[in-house]
Amino acid sequence: MGLYGSVIAGIDRKYGSQLAEVILNYRTHIVSSLSEIGQPAWDALVALQPEPNPFLSFAFLHALHESGSAAPETGWQPQYIALYDADDALAAALPLYVKGHSYGEYVFDWAWANAYQEHGLDYYPKLLSAIPFTPVTGPRLLARDARARAALVDVLVATQKATDVSSTHVLFPPDDQAQQLAAAGFLLRSGVQFHWINGGYATFDDFLATLEHKKRKNIRAERRKVRDAGITLRRVRGPDILDEDWRFFTRCYRNTYAEHFSKPYLNLDFFRRIGKTMPDNLLLVIAERDGRPIAASLVVHDATTLYGRYWGALEHVPCLHFEAAYYQPLEFCIEQGIQVFEGGAQGEHKMARGFLPTRTWSAHWLAHPSFANAVERFLEREAGGIDDYIDELNDRNPFRT
Repeated sequence: MGLYGSVIAGIDRKYGSQLAEVILNYRTHIVSSLSEIGQPAWDALVALQPEPNPFLSFAFLHALHESGSAAPETGWQPQYIALYDADDALAAALPLYVKGHSYGEYVFDWAWANAYQEHGLDYYPKLLSAIPFTPVTGPRLLARDARARAALVDVLVATQKATDVSSTHVLFPPDDQAQQLAAAGFLLRSGVQFHWINGGYATFDDFLATLEHKKRKNIRAERRKVRDAGITLRRVRGPDILDEDWRFFTRCYRNTYAEHFSKPYLNLDFFRRIGKTMPDNLLLVIAERDGRPIAASLVVHDATTLYGRYWGALEHVPCLHFEAAYYQPLEFCIEQGIQVFEGGAQGEHKMARGFLPTRTWSAHWLAHPSFANAVERFLEREAGGIDDYIDELNDRNPFRT
């Protein structure tokens, strides 16, 4: 039956081969492709959510699937839950995958998987609600109203109990959805990211003036090193990105993964797809020496938030990563009036560049009672450590008092 077969068979047993059983006055579908929902219905539902982001869009998710980046062959089997009302309108949906590993998630459960293995139990497959390879907080329980969202949670709980999965994980939900999942029996786990907040700065120097003297001096020194190395940078807005730019960026991206002895998650087809379908959300920063490109960073943004995402280089230049992936995007935020720059997962080094700690959430359900109890105790201890860590970080605030 294969890795995913027993899970999908369990969903079929629960909801019938046509997946048309009415649950809580909604017709439930489990879909393996967003095409089954359609872009108009999906994007209309996303637009109703508080603080949606570009990664929830049909364009981004469909590009991940169709490019093969997040597909069954790479351990990501889409099994989205969709609820339809009596008028056959999409009322709620949940991005959901059957996962055969824990790569590309940024909330680490490898120790849990190892514990299962040591006790002769299978941790995979598991269910995962997340945006693949994207540690960005945003709505996961997509619904047009509170009633539909509550029904969606009930269907998720019923689905996980009807299948052979070890666990279900919902990554980076907003606070209110994390609490709703906790009320449904999920265990909450907190983490830390670093975000920059626009203080209404007119220029990059205005921003620097708010930092402690040493932080300000170091940033200027880092930028000067890049200039002294003969590096120039240019920003290319999404509609102006050429295919040769995508080929170059993908080459940089793959090279940087190879230097870290890792396999890249994304491919040229993915970048080309988002370049065509969501260009207004993209900014490519290209670093050049003597007119020859040597490195690039790609960020995603909307009108209010910029998300630091992808970086790659063909050669090492001291401080170039900071210039291309942080300082150039920061200047762009100031110029465009973008209010928040989310710097991605981890990285205390971001604090020295004006980013402050922000709590994130994930929600977890484990089928095995003993392991659920053990994980609950672990998370209670870990939560205290996270609280202390955030307090310590806040004591190291980089801004002038």
